[in-house]
Amino acid sequence: MLEKLNLTMLVDFYEFTMANGYFVEGFENRIAYFDMFFRKVPDDGGFAIMVGLEQLIEYIKNLKFDDEDIAYLRSKGIFDEGFLNYLKNFEFSCDVWSIPEGTPIFPMEPIVTVRGPIIEAQFIETMLLLTINHQSLIATKANRIVRAADGRNVMEFGSRRAQGYHGAIFGARAAYIAGCGGTACAISDRNYGIPALGTMAHSWVQLFDSEYEAFRSYAEIYPQNCILLVDTYNVLKSGIPNAIRVFNEVIVPKGFRPKGIRIDSGDITYLSKKARKMLDDAGFSDCTITASNSLDEYIIRDTLMQGAQIDMYGVGERLITSRSEPVFGGVYKLAAVEKDGEIIPKIKISENTAKITNPGFKQVHRLYSNETGEAIADVLTLFDEEIDDTKPYELFDPEHTWKRKRINNFTSKKLLIKIFDKGKCVYESPNVHEIKTYCAQQVEKLWEEVKRFENPHRYYVDLSPKLWDLKESLLEKYSID
Repeated sequence: MLEKLNLTMLVDFYEFTMANGYFVEGFENRIAYFDMFFRKVPDDGGFAIMVGLEQLIEYIKNLKFDDEDIAYLRSKGIFDEGFLNYLKNFEFSCDVWSIPEGTPIFPMEPIVTVRGPIIEAQFIETMLLLTINHQSLIATKANRIVRAADGRNVMEFGSRRAQGYHGAIFGARAAYIAGCGGTACAISDRNYGIPALGTMAHSWVQLFDSEYEAFRSYAEIYPQNCILLVDTYNVLKSGIPNAIRVFNEVIVPKGFRPKGIRIDSGDITYLSKKARKMLDDAGFSDCTITASNSLDEYIIRDTLMQGAQIDMYGVGERLITSRSEPVFGGVYKLAAVEKDGEIIPKIKISENTAKITNPGFKQVHRLYSNETGEAIADVLTLFDEEIDDTKPYELFDPEHTWKRKRINNFTSKKLLIKIFDKGKCVYESPNVHEIKTYCAQQVEKLWEEVKRFENPHRYYVDLSPKLWDLKESLLEKYSID
């Protein structure tokens, strides 16, 4: 997909002005470390889901400046000719680490780390953030919706409401990884093998002289997979009765069973209850009921609490745009530089404590209980630190250090894995189905309290004593009386 479109120039312009400045100052080979992380879970949820790594890899693999790009930059009249020649021969040579796709992630921990020449490491900022922010946002929203459906299938129906065609295609991918059963987006099925589903729109029904004729025609063409949209005129007075008539006259005589009906408007709780009884009384208890129409996790949860008889949900605009909170606030910050082979940590300080960064070259450790298999906490450490899970380990809140907890009988797992080594990709992305399975397994390892929609339990992301000491020393060093 992306390899057919050169997106190298999809950057914020300041990447070029800074890169040119680095080049002029002779810093082009200065080694820098950048972290991508986010500060807040969308919808005030308990966790987010990391998605988009495969597309980031494809983007990095295809970084190159063509003659048209160089000519454009030269036309700006502000760039050094030596810098333009550098770009003409540009080759990505950084190391990249990432948390795998499908992994639950939490605020303030690195989800992607880039190490390499400052120009290269800084240059990929925009596309890295764009790619991971978008898909992680949609995956996080989709997982909330899937969990609200409580085991019922959720289909992603949002292509026509997505923010552009890439939003539709990659949004469908993210939603599937997060637990949706499939998509209405055919190109996502073709490209990624995400099951595509679709039957008819209201226009099909309206085109015929009667609803009955529309249903009958569709059933004749697709007897093995007949799902009828029953709300074009009146669900209970015409839609369901006409569907039942066609099931009896066409589907059953052909040796098939009807697959289902779909309700796309009205009070879906009330209508689904009435429809279920009508279908059951007609001998079609195996006929499923799908609901669609501006659904989200809260509406789905309420319909089920009210006893709705719905087997599958089709969710569109509120999923594909994450309408309730349409921004995933991932940022990309300098964490360290190298000088004479030594890693020099860097920190961003702010009066807004949430914007103070964690310095240095870091690793993320997830600690799992050996008794329950559940994730206990994440610990940020310096990259070369180990957590010995054969011994007790003391966790402490980095903001309220008197809050401490000693844990035993746990397993520590490093989350950041190497993706690029000196510009060469050393990681093979799993297929989307494998990522989906992995995601479900990892979400299952979270406490139920972390998965609440409202007021979720705070999952702790702590710092190791060494990293905490490093951060405190830099805060003290740069404090102004």
